[in-house]
Amino acid sequence: MMATGTNMLPCNGEMENGFCKENLSDIVENQEESDQSSQLNIGKPPRNITGMRHCISQAILAGTLALESTTQILPLKSSSSDDSGYVPIFRSGSYSEIGPKPNMEDEHICINDLYEHVGASKGLPSPGAFYGVFDGHGGVDAASFTQKNLLSFIVEDTHFPSMVKRAIRNAFVKADNALADTKSLDSTSGTTALTALILGRTMLIANAGDSRAVLGKRGRAIELSKDHKPNTTSEKLRIEKLGGVIYDGYLNGQLSVARALGDWHIKGPKGSKGPLSSEPELEEVVLSEEDEFLIMGCDGLWDVMSSQYAVTIVRKELMLHNDPERCSMELVREALKRNTCDNLTVLVVCFSSDPPPRIEIPRTQRRRSISAEGLDLLKGVLSDI
Repeated sequence: MMATGTNMLPCNGEMENGFCKENLSDIVENQEESDQSSQLNIGKPPRNITGMRHCISQAILAGTLALESTTQILPLKSSSSDDSGYVPIFRSGSYSEIGPKPNMEDEHICINDLYEHVGASKGLPSPGAFYGVFDGHGGVDAASFTQKNLLSFIVEDTHFPSMVKRAIRNAFVKADNALADTKSLDSTSGTTALTALILGRTMLIANAGDSRAVLGKRGRAIELSKDHKPNTTSEKLRIEKLGGVIYDGYLNGQLSVARALGDWHIKGPKGSKGPLSSEPELEEVVLSEEDEFLIMGCDGLWDVMSSQYAVTIVRKELMLHNDPERCSMELVREALKRNTCDNLTVLVVCFSSDPPPRIEIPRTQRRRSISAEGLDLLKGVLSDI
């Protein structure tokens, strides 16, 4: 019999179930103290940010484990650890493919140095960066216009940079209205919009549509945006409350997203609040040293790949060559292998000039011992061999 976590003690009294009665209470107390000490030494993971979903897909666990055969994940440090001196360094790479579609309707933008792009007049904190993915439909007009103008609408807003969230929301409304007013654009064209604005260590994700932003945090995938599909519970309730209907997953039987810029043939008169919304959902993150990279991609990627699987691929690739563009290319190639049926656009943004570190699980410090009865039994078994 094995007595886990107990020490062999001399017995001066009666035996009970292989233990000395006199020492049994001491053993139990020592074991409880050991368990409490072990619990206190386990690293606490950072507190979850509201609205984020930690996505570890059971369907791809086998593939994930194969990819991580040379890398083990260390328990995350507490978010309260002192990283006040941390300054992120931005570098990015992107890759796009038309996929099986007849036309390419995606657009994207990568600005690693916002201060240089915008100029010193805005008094921006340094460092700063801006990234965006725009998945168009009904033609490329809406995606192309939004890609060219959305950042300007943000930084030119009167609330920027003192009230950044309001400036972003106003910019989405302005871009949406401009798509209705600009005669040279097809008013039936529409686009999703996913952006990441980083000022210092603060990153603001804004999303309207079904593109997705995923943070890679020491090997874990943390989703920073929600997919605005018509049949998700929150969007379905909002749509039906505003008089919309959902047919086979399509808003009013026409559109596979619940939020988008443009699509004025569905929205109706300007100023009216219809079931198709252009309002973005925002998520704010304060970057730390544990935040290694950000993946931004259109739904052509996420339709065939989980967030955790994508993070695993990118981390593995960065450890091999430390090139975010090649990481983006690898994700696109993997999505094509999985028979995606849409255009593909992927951005990978790194927050350090170094590749992710190789980390290992520390060995347990709990001591194991054997009872006197168990030792005698083991000696007997060995003597018979």
